[in-house]
Amino acid sequence: MYDRQKPYNDLPDLPLKENILDMEIMQKWGLASRALAELNKNIYRIPNPFMLVNTISLQEAQSSTAIENIFTTEDELYKAVSDAQNEEKVNPATKEVLNYREALWSGYNSLKTENELTEQTIISVFQKIKNTTQSFRSPQSQVVIRRGNSNLRPGEVIYTPPRGAGIIEQKIENLLTFLKEENGIDPLLKMTIAHYQFEAIHPFSDGNGRTGRILNLLYLVNQNLLSHPILYLSKYIIQHKEDYYHLLAGVTQRNAWKPWILYLLEAVEQTAKHTNFLIDEIMLQQEATYQYGKENLKWYTYELNQALFSQPYIKQKLIGEILNVTSRTTLTKYAQELVKLGIVSAQQDGKNVFYINNDLLRILAGK
Repeated sequence: MYDRQKPYNDLPDLPLKENILDMEIMQKWGLASRALAELNKNIYRIPNPFMLVNTISLQEAQSSTAIENIFTTEDELYKAVSDAQNEEKVNPATKEVLNYREALWSGYNSLKTENELTEQTIISVFQKIKNTTQSFRSPQSQVVIRRGNSNLRPGEVIYTPPRGAGIIEQKIENLLTFLKEENGIDPLLKMTIAHYQFEAIHPFSDGNGRTGRILNLLYLVNQNLLSHPILYLSKYIIQHKEDYYHLLAGVTQRNAWKPWILYLLEAVEQTAKHTNFLIDEIMLQQEATYQYGKENLKWYTYELNQALFSQPYIKQKLIGEILNVTSRTTLTKYAQELVKLGIVSAQQDGKNVFYINNDLLRILAGK
């Protein structure tokens, strides 16, 4: 009998002993797989995928940290991205978001080098997220999960993860073996099962949710279901946050796998469709802006246009670097011309001036 007050050392190893893949799950898997395939195909339409991936991954980072009740405004976030030299001045919440994006890309690059998910990949992602040198939590660490809801008093323990010498390492090894083995389970279905398992193991003292959501993307990339880690899953999860935690608990308490798997497959389907919409809209606007800029400004280049769509806020210095212009007078003139044409707007922030691509902001906001 499961007892939330005691370490869940009896968390069953993978693969699951029972067959949970009924017709309803397989139908939902088919819809999610098709949406994911359409997204992956759409990525290849982008001349420079990393340009748009940079923007979408920033949204994923912001939403994923918000799930953990760490909030930053888009204005603060975009300013921080465009002004990397002053990154140490950003507020702690914004720094957490930037750490998440760095962890995502670090994990992606590691995956491309190693070609597999490893224990070190997991630890490295966590360390980037939390900006720490810590590893798995120690055997004596009294980690419990507390949350208030309609059934439990605020602060009451709702889950105690596995604890003890070598237990976390053994369960992570089992999880990685499950992901690597050819056992007849489709990778997308494996991801839904593995995400629960990782959250139940809860291998770190903090940052497990964010680490787990990055691992979802890295695994899909590793299995060639995505070429780049741009599935914006956290948007769906934050919109259905109560369901997310309720269904995770349902697996632990009642072995209720089906509702959990259906939830995450629905998240994949809806997220893939939404990300496809973002790509289509950004690509259309990017081309329209480029044609407009070329018609009205002799110096307007394809590279500058790409930069304007790689992040919503940029500074005059970056414009100069792209155009290879060092004259402050010329740069000021160019920036003013961009503003006059409505390609960007200018925002003064102390001594800094940020140039904002409002069309990109509009698309990202879903307007």
